[in-house]
Amino acid sequence: MGPVLTANITVYPIWYGTWKSSQKRIIRDFIDSISAAEAKPPSVAGWWKTVRLYTDQTNNNISRTVHVGEQKNDRFYSHGKSLTRLSVQSVIKSADFCNNVCGFHYFTFPSIVGYTLPYAWVGNSAKLCPGVCAYPFAVPDYIPGLKAVKSPNGDVGVDGMISVIAHEIAELSTNPLINAWYAGQDPVFPVEIADLCEGIYGTGGGGSYTGQMLNGRDGATYNMNGIRRRFLVQWVWNHVLNYCTGPNALDQ
Repeated sequence: MGPVLTANITVYPIWYGTWKSSQKRIIRDFIDSISAAEAKPPSVAGWWKTVRLYTDQTNNNISRTVHVGEQKNDRFYSHGKSLTRLSVQSVIKSADFCNNVCGFHYFTFPSIVGYTLPYAWVGNSAKLCPGVCAYPFAVPDYIPGLKAVKSPNGDVGVDGMISVIAHEIAELSTNPLINAWYAGQDPVFPVEIADLCEGIYGTGGGGSYTGQMLNGRDGATYNMNGIRRRFLVQWVWNHVLNYCTGPNALDQ
């Protein structure tokens, strides 16, 4: 089995294209909430505890500490508005970062970037199929009659991105070089710990049902608390219990 991220994790955001300051703050606050033990339960830090159950070959757990590092801006789409996995690496190399999926993670090639670095790309859900990538804050056309819920931070696209960012950080930490924790026989198309729980946000979730979530006094829907904010984040696979879990589970 390959390595996992056991040392302190620093996330270096690359803002590709135009981003509002308010959008950046939501994303930064989520990342910093991963290590924020002071947030009231159910918390983002409580969600991360499931990710931390995963270990390397010497039984060292995934790092407890995740924080935001130096940020880069590329307002003018230096590598175009449609990025491939290889062109994303060119963006990273020139320190700057969008596409046809909600998000993915991989690692850079020394021949392109000069070193091996795990990375993730996540697109703004308001622009890339919000009914899929920002669900349940937006509803896909193929589910008639279903009503979207109110997002907790007032930005459907970015609130939708948060769960995708969480998904990719969890998988990048447990399978950074695509040779550690995953299911299936093909590492090129691995089924990872967040893939197994896609679309599940609470107890009873599965299929098109999100599970039981929380509703704030303002009518917003969420399932965990972070630093000064609330978030809706999908659950991840707990390999000890052999099912999807999250901090807002009613049976724990």
